[in-house]
Amino acid sequence: MRIVIAEDDPLLREGLALLLRAEGLDVVATAGTPDEALAAVDEHKPDVAILDVRMPPTHTDEGIVAAVEARRRQPGLAVLVLSAYVEQSFATELLTGGVSGLGYLLKERVGRVEEFLDALRRVTDGGTAIDPEVVAQLFTRSRQDTRLDRLSPRERDVLALMAEGLGNTAVAERLVVTEGAVHKHIRSIFAKLDLSPTDRLDRRVAAVLRYLEDPRRTA
Repeated sequence: MRIVIAEDDPLLREGLALLLRAEGLDVVATAGTPDEALAAVDEHKPDVAILDVRMPPTHTDEGIVAAVEARRRQPGLAVLVLSAYVEQSFATELLTGGVSGLGYLLKERVGRVEEFLDALRRVTDGGTAIDPEVVAQLFTRSRQDTRLDRLSPRERDVLALMAEGLGNTAVAERLVVTEGAVHKHIRSIFAKLDLSPTDRLDRRVAAVLRYLEDPRRTA
């Protein structure tokens, strides 16, 4: 696994690099600005880029912009975005282009090394990793779409785990149910959210986006 890290805090940047190298992973470059990050991606062609959301010069959405541009330059590049806070619009913006190889974690998750490494590997393998705290906070704000009210408590549990990026087997293990039960719940979720099998957007992606969206943009 070849990794580029983009983080403007030098202590966090080097600490993260040391952590990953201690795990036997290949950190090919570190960067302190979006431009440096994109140059590193162009030069090293990494498997995954880890980027902070807020970077110079304005410390707003430079990391997200860089992530989108990096994936444009290197299709298939896995991206794991780190944020100190739940940035609702940034989370949904990342997912609107599809969820393959994308992750969004709070920085505090880095200290939980096994969880962080699991998320990094999942993203690099083409999966999704959305921080459970991000999911929880976004869901409490996502009340505008009344179709979500159609879901049973168990279906909400299943959809929440789907939003974290877990596959059906992992969802079944987490909820201590059979995979068959998970399949049944997911079919019901698709039906209740009016997601047709003929939709151009993958229904699993659409269901997660509907879960995370907040049209009112509440603070």
